[in-house]
Amino acid sequence: MKKKNYIKIAKNVIDLEINALRKLKKNLGNPFNETVKQIAKCSSKIIFCGVGKSGLIASKIAATMSSIGAPSFSLSASDSSHGDLGSISKKDILILISYSGQTNELKNIIQYANRNKIMLICITSKTNSILYKAADIKLLIPNVVESGGIIPTSSTTVQLALGDALAIAVMKEKKFNKLDFKKIHPAGSLGSQLKTVEDLMLKGDKIPFVKENLKMKNALKILNKKNLGILIVQNKTGMTKGIITDGQIRRFNDKNYSIHSLIVKNVMTKNPVSIDKNALAAKALTLMNDKKITSLCVFDKRNKFKTIGVLHIHNILQSNIS
Repeated sequence: MKKKNYIKIAKNVIDLEINALRKLKKNLGNPFNETVKQIAKCSSKIIFCGVGKSGLIASKIAATMSSIGAPSFSLSASDSSHGDLGSISKKDILILISYSGQTNELKNIIQYANRNKIMLICITSKTNSILYKAADIKLLIPNVVESGGIIPTSSTTVQLALGDALAIAVMKEKKFNKLDFKKIHPAGSLGSQLKTVEDLMLKGDKIPFVKENLKMKNALKILNKKNLGILIVQNKTGMTKGIITDGQIRRFNDKNYSIHSLIVKNVMTKNPVSIDKNALAAKALTLMNDKKITSLCVFDKRNKFKTIGVLHIHNILQSNIS
């Protein structure tokens, strides 16, 4: 019995989908730009809807849009005719996905949108379809060859890629950055990697501040009380002038200096390494490793010379950031 080589089938499927994506790339035009602008400025919800495999693609695109700050959900085409049309408001944007544009389940939704002057955007391949003719913005996807001749594969790949392209373009238009992303994704490993210095830093009474003219015998009491292994040195106006680490103190003791009688500014290291509170904690860890230090002074960009927090390497490692 001849052994079948399924790799050849797989490669054929992939080739068909690659060709479909190339066609999509050539088809992009002004309707894409207009769709991005409308989604980005929408003050309400973006509602995606499709039937069958296109309905699954609609759910995925809606989830991606929500993750970049464009509140979205997917609507069941069949349930919409049994009351779910009430979930669509006049300020919403309705995006219907149908390769043929003739799917019966979408007709009631199209009529509802047109009757109530709800913005309707279509993703379809047929210019003579009901959906294409009814839409306010028409995103035309190419006619493609499906794998096996019948199974929605190339068409759904094109729909998914177009949805991803819309999401990234909307993200850029809204100036949605890593800090915004972190707020929406607080859990999981991705959320951990997006934690900022401000999320992890010690602040308030936990910061071991000392004045630069304080005697070291009194400064050492604060060092022991705060138990961070460092002292942040301030001048009389509250500006950061230096740092003292327990390593420095040990080196003084090893040289048999009478450190207790010295004043803080004669022991401190000037211009301590610092970081903006909005920097990613992962960046802070890299800085610590490069400088071979275990703590950073944290500042607000409005005043780089005033310490508002202290970040210790243990704070970062305990948050599973690497």
